[in-house]
Amino acid sequence: MASRDRSGHAVVLGASISGLLATRVLSDAFAKVTVVDRDELPEAAVPRRCVPQGEHGHGLLAAGHAALTELFDGFSADAAGLGGVAVDIQRDILWISDGRPLRNAESGLRGLCLSRPAIEGYVRARVAALPNVEIRAQHEAVGLLSTPDQARVTGAEVLPKGGAVHRIDADLVVDATGRGNRGPAWLTMLGYDPAPEETIDANMVYVTREFRRTTGDAPHAAIVQSPWPGQPYGVVAIDVEGDRRQVTLLGCGPGITLPSEVDEFVAFAGRLPDRRVHDLISGAEPLGPPHRMRLPVSVRRRYERLTRLPEGFVSVGDAVCSFNPAYGQGMTVAAAEALALRDCLARGRQGLPRRFYARTARLLQAPWEIAVGGDLRFAHVDGVRTRKTKLINAYIGRVYRAAEHDPVVGRAFLRVANLVAAPPTLFAPAIVARVLRGRRPAPMVPAAGVDAVVLPHRGESKVLR
Repeated sequence: MASRDRSGHAVVLGASISGLLATRVLSDAFAKVTVVDRDELPEAAVPRRCVPQGEHGHGLLAAGHAALTELFDGFSADAAGLGGVAVDIQRDILWISDGRPLRNAESGLRGLCLSRPAIEGYVRARVAALPNVEIRAQHEAVGLLSTPDQARVTGAEVLPKGGAVHRIDADLVVDATGRGNRGPAWLTMLGYDPAPEETIDANMVYVTREFRRTTGDAPHAAIVQSPWPGQPYGVVAIDVEGDRRQVTLLGCGPGITLPSEVDEFVAFAGRLPDRRVHDLISGAEPLGPPHRMRLPVSVRRRYERLTRLPEGFVSVGDAVCSFNPAYGQGMTVAAAEALALRDCLARGRQGLPRRFYARTARLLQAPWEIAVGGDLRFAHVDGVRTRKTKLINAYIGRVYRAAEHDPVVGRAFLRVANLVAAPPTLFAPAIVARVLRGRRPAPMVPAAGVDAVVLPHRGESKVLR
């Protein structure tokens, strides 16, 4: 959108990655964008108090990498300058699902290994440099402002640290305050019904430690060994900036505990079915203390199902849908939502919430089904297991077996897992035939280069390049 079309004021509540990416697209549509966050925002790329998951390993999926490349000129080169490791998702990462390593091959799926604080710090610096953006740290959002009839949100009440509550008037307010957001309570105070919620609790616990790495000490930039019902433990090792390797032990189930002391941590990795992470960290120099996290319940708020919505207010990121981080979808979904917000704004501001939530509902369906379907494989997870769910999970098990030998099946699976292709593509006749063929190796089909982001749009597929 040309600068002459910018008008009005937008306020973003939360300087999370979702809030910052929303700010980036809002800066093209509004004359001024103000971001408020209750946390102290560091200059350096370090974890911060209000983002506890920042201390654990993250990866940027192919769809997220493509979206950030679109939103920020020079992103790939800048990320390399920060020490990020550019990867081909299938060639450079070892994926171990149900104990079976997916066969490595060139795929054209581009990803990035870079720590969450480094990605967030980069995005925050790029957004803060925009001339019409102001970021106010240590300012907590405490409520919404509205018209007398409460049909439109007109701003937010903000409490600065050590100060008094004041109002910020706005034409659009975006709630990006994360899992613990108070958006539903604020809307209830304005007379709106709460959005229906879907929840699932995987009882997932993490422990992360960092180790020193040396150039060329591993053939893969990351190793992902996922828990599965036959083995409720896993491990993820990701190369990040500063010659570090972030290693996260995962446990899925009630009452599970994981070791944090270095010797026990390393020994535990050696008891997993695939010992390659253990071999990497055995004898490696540990860096810093361990970090623990118990995953909160995953929640999806179905704002698109509400019959009444106020104008001038939308929620994004974890405020709409918070995933099990084990699937690595959060940052990528936030980037896709930012692109959706941009496209919805291009059609005007009136009716924006209704359009945005409808678009977001389609966008979220695939990653939510992937995460929920994966969680429901575990008997301890409460949830409705339909016949469809059971059939799909059984089929995915066969996909893992076939992908151990057939890179075409592996690439089809990774395209879905990286939110580049819709789940039904795994059921294309050619892929089903390869899956049913099972263990027989098959020749690799050349990749067609870097893939575009494919998002649902009006019941069809829209390609964002």
